[in-house]
Amino acid sequence: MDTKTDYISKKQFGPSAGVLYLIGTPIGNLGDFSPRAKHLLSNVSVIACEDTRYSGQLLKKFQIKANLISFHKHNNFEKIPKLLNLLKKGEIIALITDAGLPGISDPGEDLVKATIKAGHKVICIPGPCAATTALVASGLPTQRFCFEGFLPTKSKDRKSILNVISQEERTTIIYESPHKLIKLLEDLSHVCGEERPLQVARELTKIHEEQVGSTIGEVLKHFSENKPRGEFTLVLGGAYKEIEEKSVSELIKKINLLQTKGQSKSDAIKAIANETGCSKNFLYSLMHEKDDSYT
Repeated sequence: MDTKTDYISKKQFGPSAGVLYLIGTPIGNLGDFSPRAKHLLSNVSVIACEDTRYSGQLLKKFQIKANLISFHKHNNFEKIPKLLNLLKKGEIIALITDAGLPGISDPGEDLVKATIKAGHKVICIPGPCAATTALVASGLPTQRFCFEGFLPTKSKDRKSILNVISQEERTTIIYESPHKLIKLLEDLSHVCGEERPLQVARELTKIHEEQVGSTIGEVLKHFSENKPRGEFTLVLGGAYKEIEEKSVSELIKKINLLQTKGQSKSDAIKAIANETGCSKNFLYSLMHEKDDSYT
């Protein structure tokens, strides 16, 4: 290995006093646990985690001995002052969740904010994240996207968020548990329509990993017939935006090109709908108007 590169990597591996480390843990496959993450967890003073029993089992598999402190949504405001006091004394703290990157859809956000406000350094050790893993594998636009996490359960708040999502032009990422998935799909179908592009990923990085569907309607049908199991990440295509005449021409050209390569009209339209986020009904109407113009 290059001497300079070796020096930099060793320097970055070592933890520093009074620093909060946000460390990504596997979302399923233990092979995704990075060497840097394991090294740091072996050398920090305290590891704050959602569930000490669950994290204890994970750390034991990698022969990591550590002082664990529970830190979750029910005790975060009680524990934050204690953790800040440890940082002030020069202790090294790592924050982990049951799976993935801490600070996303969990109280780690509050700890990070308080740590920075108190003048301490925060360093994130990259690791697996269900949101971005599902996004890049979905085939939906990745250049611009937004993250909603778990939607509110209160009717008024939920309705408000769903209305915003229905008009969002960027790809939207949503988390959901198995027993609430059907309800969420029904809500999305109501506000976005069954033709809105959607891919649902389940059990990411695990043996039974699966990506389901290309539209809300297809996904809803699948899970109405197959009981939802595992944790779900939904990648929803953006809302259709009024397009210019030039763009209409480009859509027609794209469909025609796929047809010249041997695809049927329906398959070509489905492919372009998935690529662009336009509804299949809209694309069918464009092709119908084109056909009519030649009669």
